Amino acid sequence: MIDSIRQAYNQSFSEAVYVDFLQKIREDWPGQLDFRVAESPVFIPAALREKLITAGESFIDTITASDFRMKTEAAIPDGQRVPGENGHTSFLAIDFAVCRDEAGDLTPQLIELQGFPSVFAFQGYLSALFAERYPAIPESLRWHFAADDYAAELKKVLLGDEAPEHCILLEIFPEKQKTRIDFAVTEALTGIRPVCYTQIQKEGRNLFYDRDGIRTPIRRIYNRLIFDDLQSYPGLQTDFQLTDDIDVTWVGHPNWFFRISKYILPLLKSPYVPDTRYLSDFGGKFPEDLDNYVLKPLFSFAGMGVDLHPTAESLAAITDPRHYILQKKVQYEPVIQAPDGGVKCEIRLLYTWPEGDARPKLLTSLSRLSRGEMIGVRYNKDFSWVGASACFFEV
Repeated sequence: MIDSIRQAYNQSFSEAVYVDFLQKIREDWPGQLDFRVAESPVFIPAALREKLITAGESFIDTITASDFRMKTEAAIPDGQRVPGENGHTSFLAIDFAVCRDEAGDLTPQLIELQGFPSVFAFQGYLSALFAERYPAIPESLRWHFAADDYAAELKKVLLGDEAPEHCILLEIFPEKQKTRIDFAVTEALTGIRPVCYTQIQKEGRNLFYDRDGIRTPIRRIYNRLIFDDLQSYPGLQTDFQLTDDIDVTWVGHPNWFFRISKYILPLLKSPYVPDTRYLSDFGGKFPEDLDNYVLKPLFSFAGMGVDLHPTAESLAAITDPRHYILQKKVQYEPVIQAPDGGVKCEIRLLYTWPEGDARPKLLTSLSRLSRGEMIGVRYNKDFSWVGASACFFEV
């Protein structure tokens, strides 16, 4: 999106350099990369950076308001409320489509936001690797916003004052997850190991896990587990249930996954937010131009259940309209110039929120490049110049 840098990058790009780039990732993290990494980062001009930051801060104003928890009590589904909720989320991820406004200027449009961690550790590794391997990326561009060293900022929120051996990264069968490369980088960076939900031992309100043959107390949980994934294993027998009242500190408490989610999109009013309403608000009288809308379930993840082409009949057939939103479609602009045409992109701003801080702070970002109808990497497997990527910001 910064023309001079894009031209220099594309001129210096070669398939051989890209293959070496991927090989470096696979050498560093054998068997862990399970999604496509794009051929190029995204170069964000200063004007767009300021709009992204302004939009994010306006949403944070809503999240930090005194009545936010009251307004989001209904967001937590029955049977999925977890005790021990802390005062605020530990993480915030905000996804924007890059579009053009009526004046033709680049503008972000909110797609969704999550009170849940993303691939913080891997993203730092990937961004630094782009900067190292591609000399066409100027040193004046920055990929993170950490006041201190990036790793130090991440450790601050993940570890707090706890020793790494008493912290775990909680997932279900972490070795099978597509994001497992992030788990590996997280462990290398912080000492926090991924532990499967099925391997947790419970004694009263205390949890334990096996660490190198030693039964080790768990005092802090970096949570990467969502209820949606557990529902894929209905017969699972475990010693520990996610809804148990336990003596741990949650880093990314499960309740915040629901509170800060698509559930709050109708609460956000901004030029950077497309018109969004709960499906139940329509009372069965839907817009006539449904071609311009997308249906999203409130409690799904990674694009699952999204209907890009809803009809009045399909909407009327939904038995739980309180659990869906209808959102005005946005027009992604193909702003990334690949050798064979334009590519669309989405930018995710990634915030951490250590205990005691008044607001979340922007730590870094990621981008996903797409030629398909949907942005996620799983929807772009057969294309080039698509997939997971990094953002470099003009300052």
